[in-house]
Amino acid sequence: MLVLTGALLVGGGAGVGGAAIYDAATDGSSSSSGGAPLQVADTGDKQAASGSVEGVAAAVLPSVVALDVSGGGNSGSGSGVVLDADGLILTNDHVVTLGGEIDAKQAEVTASFSDGTKARATIVGTDPLTDTALVKVEGVDNLTPITLGKSSNLDVGEQVVAIGSPFGLDATVTSGIVSALNRPVQVARDANGNVTAYPAIQTDAAINPGNSGGPLVNMDGQLVGINASIRSTGSGAGAESGSIGLGFAIPIDEVLPIIEQLRGGEAPTHARLGIQVSNAAGTAGSSDTTVSGAKIEETENGSAAADAGLKAGDVITAIDDRRIEDSDGLIATVRSYRPGDTVKVTYLRGGKESTTDLKLGSDG
Repeated sequence: MLVLTGALLVGGGAGVGGAAIYDAATDGSSSSSGGAPLQVADTGDKQAASGSVEGVAAAVLPSVVALDVSGGGNSGSGSGVVLDADGLILTNDHVVTLGGEIDAKQAEVTASFSDGTKARATIVGTDPLTDTALVKVEGVDNLTPITLGKSSNLDVGEQVVAIGSPFGLDATVTSGIVSALNRPVQVARDANGNVTAYPAIQTDAAINPGNSGGPLVNMDGQLVGINASIRSTGSGAGAESGSIGLGFAIPIDEVLPIIEQLRGGEAPTHARLGIQVSNAAGTAGSSDTTVSGAKIEETENGSAAADAGLKAGDVITAIDDRRIEDSDGLIATVRSYRPGDTVKVTYLRGGKESTTDLKLGSDG
């Protein structure tokens, strides 16, 4: 905090100096060294070009919310995005639970809007498995809902913009590109072994602590992802590192069904295979081909996997056209489907590759 404050003070000092130079240049006086007046160009405040970062920021900023959360003697902050004019706000589960430090029912949430309005928010529902949460404010007028896009339309190399409140600096805009798609990201595992994982949008747009829950948008200003995690070089107790250009957002397509369930007061459901898996390692058969994938350790009776003929010892290497490198990749990929979806599973058994179609089960 002291370093940050110092940096801001230095910036302020530089601003004062710049104003003094500007005054000297515009009043016709010469510098103390006797040189010619500095030349200042005033081209006016031009309108933002369509599809520019400036234009996207102007359109999206009114939809972005800073969230302050407290409870159980803990406090923290994050970001959110307005979904409708009635005050529904999308954010991360780990924002409203302070990363699992408090029960969501104990959380006191305050939302701060772009016009300076502050309001108490109530939690509508949370889903730890997809790191999704909805909160709602009452009595706030003139809200600007964000426009939803389709994360499935994103391409690697496409420009995107992230907006949020990193380190409490509200309404911060950063831009970058989509660095990768369907990147398996696991961020948590609870005491029962339930994993929070998703096939993330990877971006080099700067994302820092406090950006969580804020929007990742395309250059049409449409919501395509929820900024949720970063890869950091920080280590050690209490380390809090910033962006190194490896940020991850939850694709909006994957959580829209969860949002609708939470919005309707329902318990969220997720697709499942009904198996226990571990990371596969070693070789397959006499060809000494290196194996990577998710090895089935156990199948549940009556599960989707068991009904499709999958057995312990099989190594799942692909779901549809998505390559599976390890157990995290399998969990994240299955999490991107819905209960009842039919998928093609590619697997190895005794070194021989086979495929089977199965209908995914549900945990609800």
